[in-house]
Amino acid sequence: MSSISAKLTACSTPVAIMASDGKPLRITWLGWWRLVRQLRRRGGGRRESGAFLLGRWGEQGGAIREGVFYDDIDPGALSHGYVRLAGPALNMVWERCAETGLEVLADVHTHPGRADQSPSDQEHPMVAIRGHIAVIIPNFARSALNLRAVGVYRYLGARKWIVLPAPKPDWRGLTLEEDK
Repeated sequence: MSSISAKLTACSTPVAIMASDGKPLRITWLGWWRLVRQLRRRGGGRRESGAFLLGRWGEQGGAIREGVFYDDIDPGALSHGYVRLAGPALNMVWERCAETGLEVLADVHTHPGRADQSPSDQEHPMVAIRGHIAVIIPNFARSALNLRAVGVYRYLGARKWIVLPAPKPDWRGLTLEEDK
């Protein structure tokens, strides 16, 4: 495993998020806990942190397998108090995808208070491709259990977004999906 990614899979129930085509995006509970713990640690409780979530799409939706943390691909990414990635850092994400056969399923970052999108988030998506999912964890990721407070957004293109429901726990784990 490369030093720029962290495994987020394990044998446990997942958390799910609805993806762009109506299929859920899932991460195991243990993977979710590891992700939130890493984001909290990296931000130190006083600044934003984030990661790209890599995985694979299948018939049943997307399965998140690993995270590529912003400060691993750009050591200065968190030094401003908010996330700011240098352009060349994204090359490392695409290289990791090529190495592993995975793809970027979503991005995630933390906010100091609520999980609302900031004007900067709306204007500058981490992946400016229609259908991309952005997840925002409030309070600098102090809790992995407060799923209702997590913000989930789908990019529509042209700096427009829609709000998706918060992640839902189910027998399969945590799921992100649209209301039916």
